[in-house]
Amino acid sequence: MLPKHWIVAPALPSDILHDYRNMSPVLAQVLHNRGLTNPLKAREFLNSDYSPPDSFDKKARMKGINEAVTRIRQAIRSHEPITVYGDFDADGVTSTALMVETLRSLGANVEPYIPHRVDEGYGVNTEALQKLAIAGKKLVITVDCGIRSVEEIEEGKAAGLDIIVTDHHSIGPEIPNALAVINPKQEDCNYPEDMLAGVGVAYKLAEALLKATQANDSKRNGRPKLHLDDLLDLVAIGTVADLAPLNSLENRILVQQGLKVINEGRRPGLQALLKVAGAEPGKVNAMTIGFALGPRINAAGRLDSAMIAYDLLTANSTEEAEILAQQLHELNTQRQELTRSAQELVRDQIDAADGGIPLIFASDPGFQPGIVGLVAGRLAEEYFRPAVVMEEGESESRASCRSIPQFDITQALDQCADLLIRHGGHAQAAGFSVLNENVIQLREKLTRLAQETLEGQDLRPSLDVDVEVDIHTLNEDLLLELSKLEPTGHSNPTPVLMSRNLRVLECRTVGKEDKHLKLKLARAGQPPLDAIGFGLGEWAAKMPDRIDAAYYLELNEWNGHRNLQLNLQDIRPSE
Repeated sequence: MLPKHWIVAPALPSDILHDYRNMSPVLAQVLHNRGLTNPLKAREFLNSDYSPPDSFDKKARMKGINEAVTRIRQAIRSHEPITVYGDFDADGVTSTALMVETLRSLGANVEPYIPHRVDEGYGVNTEALQKLAIAGKKLVITVDCGIRSVEEIEEGKAAGLDIIVTDHHSIGPEIPNALAVINPKQEDCNYPEDMLAGVGVAYKLAEALLKATQANDSKRNGRPKLHLDDLLDLVAIGTVADLAPLNSLENRILVQQGLKVINEGRRPGLQALLKVAGAEPGKVNAMTIGFALGPRINAAGRLDSAMIAYDLLTANSTEEAEILAQQLHELNTQRQELTRSAQELVRDQIDAADGGIPLIFASDPGFQPGIVGLVAGRLAEEYFRPAVVMEEGESESRASCRSIPQFDITQALDQCADLLIRHGGHAQAAGFSVLNENVIQLREKLTRLAQETLEGQDLRPSLDVDVEVDIHTLNEDLLLELSKLEPTGHSNPTPVLMSRNLRVLECRTVGKEDKHLKLKLARAGQPPLDAIGFGLGEWAAKMPDRIDAAYYLELNEWNGHRNLQLNLQDIRPSE
């Protein structure tokens, strides 16, 4: 259990707090910490007072939209076979479902295609495109992939395919020479928001198609009309699960609206998935997506075929949805077990090593390709060291890397490029392929680079604290006010509050293997306050009489009772 370095935001002076009218100092401080230093912008954020540009707004049109809409409508009129080519994660699966549903509502002859993680790997692959061309497909629309598939798209074109790329990933040195490329990160794209998830970009194309054909105004040839808001549940799931930033006003609005659709229970597959996950219908929030829906959708592509998740999201009957939801639930349970056993295996290797290690480098032929990234992430978090977890192949091995802020893992891999077949990623997450004959040398070089970079640095995880509060001032009104920040998530985290010198009345462990901590904290003249600390069970053996606590403020509902609760993020003895 690593101690954390608490970084407490400086308290705002009273004159600045005064400008944030009609809100508490706590909320004002949190908004200011989020970069909303202009009170008008802060209120705009809280009220989601923003209207995304229209798809056909000439001043803010997403590049490639016009060409894509023209070609797709032509294909629909000519009954040409269309393939929507997605990715196997939650963003890719929701993007695929959204685009296929939109095209089918317009009468298109369309089928989905999602590559298999083990057999084909990430992104667009040449063999798949050639097979689609041989099968008679004429138009391929990628979703959540394709922006770096320059050679593959040339091969697909040579095979006779027209290809439209929709993606949100970073632009490479060369943009594919596709019929149309829709990605707001293109330099000459006028669209004001470039932080959409893949499903957000697909939604903009769907919006343009529906508006161009006015399919949402009336039935077309007996087919049920599709409203844009029917797609927003998919947009919310893909956006949150892919960690798209929720300080983006457009992402924020899309997720807010999508959560409303999810809570209305329109889609049988999501209702069934919520049921097996034990989530309460009607009370789904971004955290439910992040911890219940997203992992189960992702589990399909990690351990089997992502088409199971696609079939669930597009299921029309409750009976079909329940069968598929159970499959995803079982795959997710299997994924958890595989991740846990792999993590324990690596932990044993680390514990057997002499002294501290600057970088974790673990490999095993039994590691599943779908879980190596999860294991690397868990290890990097647990030990606060860069972690490389590799799936060993016969002659070539593939690895996922996760790092800490003090060490740019992709920059390190760049320095090892001569030993690698391929690599890519960003500062704290990357991947590579390597010939087995180079593994030992690679391990030694990465370890040396980490040693040189990290030597002398404070290697403790940090915890950003938004504001210090008096525990006696905590109440449901404050919790209700802070709920205006929802949906919280990446780049708009749940506020972390801190209180000092709290007297511990009761302390016990709860949960499997006593991993979690349960406290009762004294409040003068008020009932004691409950606190839960997930993963903090080790504190029970050495709990001091008084502690400082950093926590989320939440409402615990159990057996018809409601009470405030502190969700502990860290504790320390009071000075």
